[in-house]
Amino acid sequence: MARDFGGGASDDALAPVIPLFGRKGGRQADDDVVETAHDADASNFTNSRHPARSSRDAGPSDTLRSSFPAGVAPLRALSAFTEPDPSSDGASADGTDDESGADAQSGNDGEEVRAAAVAVLVRKLSAKQLSVSEARDVLRTQGLTGSDAGDVLDDFEERGYLNDLALAEMLVTSGAERRGQGRVAIGRTLAQRGIPRHIADEALGVLEDDDAERALEFARSKAPSMARLDDDAALRRLVGQLSRRGYGGSVAMTAARTALRENKRGFTSRPTSVRFTPSDDDLA
Repeated sequence: MARDFGGGASDDALAPVIPLFGRKGGRQADDDVVETAHDADASNFTNSRHPARSSRDAGPSDTLRSSFPAGVAPLRALSAFTEPDPSSDGASADGTDDESGADAQSGNDGEEVRAAAVAVLVRKLSAKQLSVSEARDVLRTQGLTGSDAGDVLDDFEERGYLNDLALAEMLVTSGAERRGQGRVAIGRTLAQRGIPRHIADEALGVLEDDDAERALEFARSKAPSMARLDDDAALRRLVGQLSRRGYGGSVAMTAARTALRENKRGFTSRPTSVRFTPSDDDLA
């Protein structure tokens, strides 16, 4: 019979029995299960009420773990994801160099250089007609030289993108008709553009040997602007302009003198624009 600390004794009041063997572990396991379930319920409750917080609080390991395929061990999947492919650096599994991979990489680099150089050349040709020599310079600045550049130039010539003769003829026509240049100046322009000598001679052959006439036409167009200069100053300036356009000394001098003389004669013989009104005394 147990003693009642309240002041009396009761036959029904027994001291609690505490099991010493066999039940402690089971009770502890049950408590752990209950606690785990309670934590899970609390977590689910929190996530359901705060979905943004639950996704924000997830760490990198949780994100990687959620991406693992079913049935794949996390560590094995992670190592496969992070380790570099041995074949990517040109080495085989036994550590030897993969020469075929290096050759393929070198070939790819060469194709990239070629494609980039051709793209630059096409852009320049779309803005301005180039000679073969100028096109070769463009490719060289882009790192394409030798036979590779020669193949590109041959292909462009076959397609008509490059034509030295057509370019030379255009330069001859423009120099003679639009700029009033002589054969010497036009020939100098062709040489500066890289036109071969035999092609330049062929293009210049279409011009008649009339530098004197073209020089006179140019001098006549410039003489009126020099009317206010004295004769010597006007002659020096006009001869200088003719010389810069490729006309020889005697041709330039003759054309300048002729044009200035014609302009002076025409200026003095022009009727004045001032009109005089007769006065009453004149009429009387």
